[in-house]
Amino acid sequence: MTTINRDVIVVGAGPSGLTAAHHLAAAGRSVAVVEARDRVGGRTWTDTIDGAVLEIGGQWVSPDQAGLYEMLDELGLQTYPRHREGSSVYVTPSGERIVYDGDDFPVGEHTLAEMNRLIGIIDDLAAQIGAEEPWAHPRAAELDTVSFRVWLEGLTDDAEAIDNIGLFVAGGMLTKPAHAFSVLQAVLMAASAGSFSNLVDEDFILDRRVVGGMQQVSQRLAERLGDDVFLGSPVRTVRWDPEGGVTVIADGGLECHAQRVILAVPPNLYSRISFDPPLPRRQHQMHQHQSLGLVIKVHAVYETPFWRADGLSGTGFSGSELVQEVYDNTNHGDERGTIVGFVSDQKADAMFELPADERRKHILASIARFLGPKAGEPVVYYESDWGSEEWTRGAYAASFDLGGLHRYGRDQRTPVGPIHFSCSDIAGAGYQHVDGAIRMGKRTAQVIDDDLG
Repeated sequence: MTTINRDVIVVGAGPSGLTAAHHLAAAGRSVAVVEARDRVGGRTWTDTIDGAVLEIGGQWVSPDQAGLYEMLDELGLQTYPRHREGSSVYVTPSGERIVYDGDDFPVGEHTLAEMNRLIGIIDDLAAQIGAEEPWAHPRAAELDTVSFRVWLEGLTDDAEAIDNIGLFVAGGMLTKPAHAFSVLQAVLMAASAGSFSNLVDEDFILDRRVVGGMQQVSQRLAERLGDDVFLGSPVRTVRWDPEGGVTVIADGGLECHAQRVILAVPPNLYSRISFDPPLPRRQHQMHQHQSLGLVIKVHAVYETPFWRADGLSGTGFSGSELVQEVYDNTNHGDERGTIVGFVSDQKADAMFELPADERRKHILASIARFLGPKAGEPVVYYESDWGSEEWTRGAYAASFDLGGLHRYGRDQRTPVGPIHFSCSDIAGAGYQHVDGAIRMGKRTAQVIDDDLG
């Protein structure tokens, strides 16, 4: 049995938990971070697979992510731009491959007009509602009780426009079918990125990457905390006093006593912990209405970035393809070329019903429809499957089911006695991104430091 005493215990060694611990330690508070995995980083993970360095988890940095940029600067980490020189590829619902330049999809005049009109409507809603408290808007209940798909269908009869708009929220971010989440949830996603226009602009939202990998944010923060980070220690019990004080019990005989505890894990994992006394009824109900989606992040590494010689950027989109998005994901200074693609929600369901070799065949064939037959022959192929990862169980972050956001959203960041919550899943700005995780970690640390006096 190992017993420790600290001011604050942080459960989860991802960017949010480690940021919170970092700021609390800087304020003179004693902290310990307890992590179930044998590594830090949470949903960020830079690993070497068959000799190729891959960003298995979160990786992107966009211009508006001030919280992340501030942390990168503090840790001495550099960024580099995603390769985007050359033409993009669009695959139509009929399977036609179109190479194009510029920002607009090469769709029919009517479809393009409808897409732009829908983007404008969502931009207006995002500006009105904002990311911090969408549940407080007068139209919150109205927009939260209709699915994004049904709402779009009520605004236009152009199926291609609907699929393309849905691509950026459903497949690209929430990783759930557009019938499974509300308009309000989609507006939150847009507002958290500054606008829906930003969300559909891959040169904005997927702007840069971290040299050496995003996991370094967590690794460098953990290095500063030293022996106060405990790995391989799943937390099983939190005993708490409504008046203050907690005992956190983890596997391996670790017992931690503190004044406060921060749960820096996604909401779908709160139920993995036994609370004594139990959390309030409203918390139990709220957590049952939050879930992660499903995506296969596909990494295909080639001897050279052959698409560049073909005049292509490596960027491709299709609302109807198995792989709905592909991007050049070549590492900084790497002579080889890497493509990353995404298979989301129901399409991922279908792929996981297949044997691994069949799944690979179908996915590479889809990528080849964007980039040509050479795409079917990578030297390294890997699928990031966070849905099967024990301490995540989905991607990229939690969202509410229909009606859940306006009903419960105001309580998701509210402490319960000495128990605080911090993760990208409950962020406003930076929602679902490393930036949001860092913002929430800093915010939660400040609340606790002020509270402890």
